[in-house]
Amino acid sequence: MSTAAEATEAPEAPGYRARHTLPLRVEAVRQLRRRRTLLMGGVLAALPFVLIIAFAIGGTPDGGPGGGDRITLMDTATASAANFAATCLFVSAGFLLVVPVALFCGDTVASEASWSSLRYLLAAPVPRARLLWSKLVVALGFSLAAMVLLPLVALAAGAAAYGWGPLELPTGGALATGDTVPRLALVVAFVFVSQLVTAGLAFWLSTKTDAPLGAVGGAVGLTIVGNVLDAVTALGSWRDFLPAHWQFAWADALQPDLEWGGMAKGAAVSVTYALILFALAFRGFSRKDIVS
Repeated sequence: MSTAAEATEAPEAPGYRARHTLPLRVEAVRQLRRRRTLLMGGVLAALPFVLIIAFAIGGTPDGGPGGGDRITLMDTATASAANFAATCLFVSAGFLLVVPVALFCGDTVASEASWSSLRYLLAAPVPRARLLWSKLVVALGFSLAAMVLLPLVALAAGAAAYGWGPLELPTGGALATGDTVPRLALVVAFVFVSQLVTAGLAFWLSTKTDAPLGAVGGAVGLTIVGNVLDAVTALGSWRDFLPAHWQFAWADALQPDLEWGGMAKGAAVSVTYALILFALAFRGFSRKDIVS
């Protein structure tokens, strides 16, 4: 059994440096070689091609019968590569992009515990804070890479299928071709920040359980609960404190005049919750008896 007190009292060997244990490069290579990482990357890379095939079979997207007056990015999905990339983000930001964040952050510590290798890492010795820091940084890095991969593939596939051009707005007007990539990069950055809450939930649960699926599923489930609560209009202004309420605030970045208000509020809410959850994970793990 490994305790925090034992780790504190253990004498340091000559030449031992805590900051040199479990380098980020080593942890990144370990995670990259895992099957779930490759599978998740394949799913995200395949989504743009699935949509292209769907549009080819179903025709040009539009409001269609029963579509009502609601206007979305889907209405201009095939106008250009930029429109197609924005549409891919639109259809995936609500749930699909939640999955890799929950997977990478929720599986990272719990999987070590399920393999009974966590105690051996700490006995190496890798300080607990260093272990969590390395795993968190790598997990967030892979989460960001997943969010960047989707629009990059969508831009390449969209350019081949629909050509390169300005981003046409569903409400009229367009963004200049030179402005589309910076605006899409801003969208990806906001989506990543908005998903920090899911990352925090998954990482905290990962330090609490030996079951990776429990941590991943718990984070996804709580994220869905947040989305459901945001749909309850009776909550009124209380919904402003829900991260889900701001998850599509990035649409303000795809307007002729860039609006920062919604994205700033959403980022502040998400970062606040995430910092609290990360702090809980580090505090709880530092006092936990590691028996697996």
